[in-house]
Amino acid sequence: MGEFDLIERFFKRPPRQANVGVGDDCAVWTPREGHQLALSADMLVEGRHFLSTVDPAHLGHKSLAVNLSDLAACGATPQAFLLSLSLPRVDEDWLSRFTKGLFDLADAHSCELIGGDTTQGPLNIAITVMGDVPHGQVILRRNAQVDDDVYVSGFLGDARLALEAFRGAISLPETVFSAARKRLECPEPRVALGLALRGTATAMADISDGLVGDLGHILQSSHVGAEIDVSLTSSLMATNTLWHCPEELAFNCIFSGGDDYELVFTAPPSTARQVQVAAEVTGTRVTRIGRITPHRGLILLDGNGLPNTRPLFSFDHFA
Repeated sequence: MGEFDLIERFFKRPPRQANVGVGDDCAVWTPREGHQLALSADMLVEGRHFLSTVDPAHLGHKSLAVNLSDLAACGATPQAFLLSLSLPRVDEDWLSRFTKGLFDLADAHSCELIGGDTTQGPLNIAITVMGDVPHGQVILRRNAQVDDDVYVSGFLGDARLALEAFRGAISLPETVFSAARKRLECPEPRVALGLALRGTATAMADISDGLVGDLGHILQSSHVGAEIDVSLTSSLMATNTLWHCPEELAFNCIFSGGDDYELVFTAPPSTARQVQVAAEVTGTRVTRIGRITPHRGLILLDGNGLPNTRPLFSFDHFA
């Protein structure tokens, strides 16, 4: 099967949006009047971002999910994406399953595949996603204000727990491993919550490299600090209902684990009700974990209000 036959069979679909053009040297997309473009790109490399044993359908899902998560963090509506795919060989069964996971998530968010590239080589998936947001309503990292509350969506740490089990560093009960593996391989981008928080959240980021690192981006961009109550994060691991995770392991997974693809955001205390409503209407768990402070840096406090002395770190591809 040749490159263009592969594209025709597995990736080409009739456009569903009148403002999208497919099949020329460039994909053409005209955003809605009065809206701003939001674009992001992520690459997934075998052996670095995923294991060779992953279900291709899960990989297709995650490849797009990590990009949609970036749009969610800006409060942007997904519109279209480009896919660049390097394949060791043409495996029709693998491609059928990969594209099912990819297109099921794309259809759930009305996000159109409008172009890309394919080549032979090590398995590598690169997606560029495009969305739009009403002019002036984009949520950026740089607008957190002193005394804002700090929130996170969903659950944190379970993806890293699964990774540690895959690496052989820990042994997990089968039910715990299964639940954690789903969180690692099939994250759900919080697009609906991101949209619901427009006009409420002052700053937001998606949690891809760990809470410490991604909250740190907000603090650095906004020139502020934060105090986080560690006791408020003790219930953030979804697998905690299935077993008792050792305290040190749970701490590292929640704060430094990464691959969660949840949202961390700030909002004034006066908007607590709006945050609650956004959580309710989107069916998303939201937890307040701390507040923004004028001093620079991140301070973790224990249940008695004393600074936590554990070292803080986040994921870095080149560290």
